[in-house]
Amino acid sequence: MTIFEDCAPRAGRPRPLRVAVLGCSGSIGTQTLDVCRRHADRVRVTALSVDTSTAALVSAARAFGAAHVAVANGGRAGDPVLSELPAGCELACGPEAVTALATLPDVDLVVNALVGFAGIHAGFAALSAGKVLAYANKESIVVGGDLMMPLVAPGQLLPVDSEHSAIYQCLVGERPESVRRLWLTCSGGPFFGRSRAELASVTAADALAHPTWSMGEKITVDSATLMNKGLEVIEAHHLFQQPIDAVRVLVHRESKIHSMVEFVDGVVKAQLGGSDMRAPIQYALSYPERWEASVDPVDWCRADPFTFAEADEGTFGCLALARAAGRAGGTLPCAMNAANEVANEAFRRGACGFLDIERVVSAVMDATRVEPVESLEALVEVDARSRALATSRLSEVTR
Repeated sequence: MTIFEDCAPRAGRPRPLRVAVLGCSGSIGTQTLDVCRRHADRVRVTALSVDTSTAALVSAARAFGAAHVAVANGGRAGDPVLSELPAGCELACGPEAVTALATLPDVDLVVNALVGFAGIHAGFAALSAGKVLAYANKESIVVGGDLMMPLVAPGQLLPVDSEHSAIYQCLVGERPESVRRLWLTCSGGPFFGRSRAELASVTAADALAHPTWSMGEKITVDSATLMNKGLEVIEAHHLFQQPIDAVRVLVHRESKIHSMVEFVDGVVKAQLGGSDMRAPIQYALSYPERWEASVDPVDWCRADPFTFAEADEGTFGCLALARAAGRAGGTLPCAMNAANEVANEAFRRGACGFLDIERVVSAVMDATRVEPVESLEALVEVDARSRALATSRLSEVTR
């Protein structure tokens, strides 16, 4: 199934909308809570989770009066600060506890702001339980789109990624057969225009200096390698049922056009706005309504001129690798994603070079036998196997 059926005005959501924010201490999570705070008459935060940031969890639980909280890292279950949770707030620990929040009776909508493959369990559980899923965890769809998309009922899946939210908004009222191609815009990251020779010496600090967006460290490095855009190509392929090669990447340094849809008659619709993730987050919460802005409007009379360029897949090979994985389908995107997560983390702690990320991903993809995606358990096995292989190849390329 596609989410085209969602792209039309429908009956409004319950009010107050009862929301679970998974990964509430990260970049998307904290911005989600800001939107919820600004629209407290429409939204009630009932459940929250973190990985290790227990102080942030307690602070958010007290601020919003959450009834349920979970800490994914069981080693933090004894943190003294957890004794300061509000009276009556239920605490559970471990990855399974986070997943359980997505199925609670007093949750209408789940914001999945978890990072990486680990977020697929909560996303799968939310859809299976009939919850509305507002997801920023693109890896879930990249790795498990073949499993997750058949679960989606109309109005149940709302993308939080700015690009896919933009495409979603451009498709409201349109028909699938009217689409010629999708244009995913891309800032180009901090290394736009550099050669591979120059990329060989960049550091994690260099990669984390994104020119337009404020994001978590993993996604910021993915943006620097253009792997993030590659993941988004596969994500768009699953969400909007478009061939991989009908999803084009367009470098737009100003990050004001968030993506575009080109139709068979040559007309192109674009969604524009400021570089602030609270806008797509709010749309996912408010759909099919539009609420008062949580972000400052753009003064278009004073905005910088727009520029466009083609993404350089020769220099930034991770984008080309992701396209290849998307074309092959099956379990190859899972293997690719696992290798990237391992190499991305190694680069951030200084254990490998920037170009080693691409080398490790390529090596793991070459060693992977592509099979159909048949179950979540099978994906877990592919992920674990690919991580082990990536770790091994990482030691080889960095000798």
